[in-house]
Amino acid sequence: MLNNLKPFLQESWKKSGYPQPTSIQEAAIPMILDGKDVIAESPTGTGKTLAYLLPLLHKIDQNAPSLQAIVLASSQELVMQVYQEFQKWSEGSGIRGTSIIGGANVKRQLEKLKKRPHVIFATPGRLLELIKQKKVKMHEIKMVVLDEGDQLMIPEHLNTVQNIVKSTMSDRQVVLFSATMKPATEMLAKEMTNKPEVLRIEKDEVASSGEVEHIFFSCEPRDKIKLLEKIARLAKSKSLAFINDIGEIQVFKEKLLFKELSIGVLHSDMKKLERQAALKAFRDGKMNMLIATDIAARGLDIQGVTHVVQIDSPKDISQYVHRAGRTGRMGANGTVISLVTDREERELKRYCRELNLPLHKRVFYQGQIVAEDQRNQKLKR
Repeated sequence: MLNNLKPFLQESWKKSGYPQPTSIQEAAIPMILDGKDVIAESPTGTGKTLAYLLPLLHKIDQNAPSLQAIVLASSQELVMQVYQEFQKWSEGSGIRGTSIIGGANVKRQLEKLKKRPHVIFATPGRLLELIKQKKVKMHEIKMVVLDEGDQLMIPEHLNTVQNIVKSTMSDRQVVLFSATMKPATEMLAKEMTNKPEVLRIEKDEVASSGEVEHIFFSCEPRDKIKLLEKIARLAKSKSLAFINDIGEIQVFKEKLLFKELSIGVLHSDMKKLERQAALKAFRDGKMNMLIATDIAARGLDIQGVTHVVQIDSPKDISQYVHRAGRTGRMGANGTVISLVTDREERELKRYCRELNLPLHKRVFYQGQIVAEDQRNQKLKR
């Protein structure tokens, strides 16, 4: 399969040190090279980005000056992450790309467009603005990629995404990738595609994740902050903590910083540079906990996350899957910790039953996470 790609991509693959393609790459790359529309579901951490990026790069004619492909993602962070992958894999190929995201300086983006990119990586709202202003011409687009497609199909993005796809010629190729795919998402995706191949990858041995333990702490809502402080103090930990309410984030941040803990926050109301700085500090290990809303952390690949913490319960089972998928990537071990009230505990147990995940109750004892009976034995001594 890789032998069918242009030499510069085969060279980049050799340099990357990846042993062999993952299941989603094996399945999707030949179909995309073949020009088929594809709707693909594959778990987090299985290499979906390269499953569309490699065939996309292969198909670009670097000698033509026109815009040939668009990659859409729902968050600024995800767009930038994919754009960085593009820069790595397109090195020396002469293929030009640029990122267009909401919240960034429009003038600077118009300057970037003057350089005639072959590929644009974008958030939907800003791209549609530029299409309407005739700053981005869509008639020569050969391929549209919808990354984390289920997020692009939620009501707030759907109309925008449909308008972007409609602005291209009818013979263009549309590919959609997602870690979870509800039937409704698939129906919407089928309306935007032409006789698509639907791929479902259950599990991937090549990209298999390490052991991930699912545990919970029972507590009252007001005690969640105390538990979070203890988790932030765990030795050698790198925790990504999820919260549902942006308003709450600041409260948690201030209380934890007051305790002199190294933590940061990530949410959609922050300015672009603040978001980038927080992510970079977390990636580089300058802080041991990042408290984030789901939209900000969706689809991010951050190496070495040891703990995913759910301060608030996920709103549904697929959100649980996405959050849990941020740890235990590429063979590393990880722990998913849920801080739950009695009502949230019932919901959590239901999710884990449906996902067939063993779930264990834990407590803190002398700064360590232990099972209740272990603590009781130690107390007796």
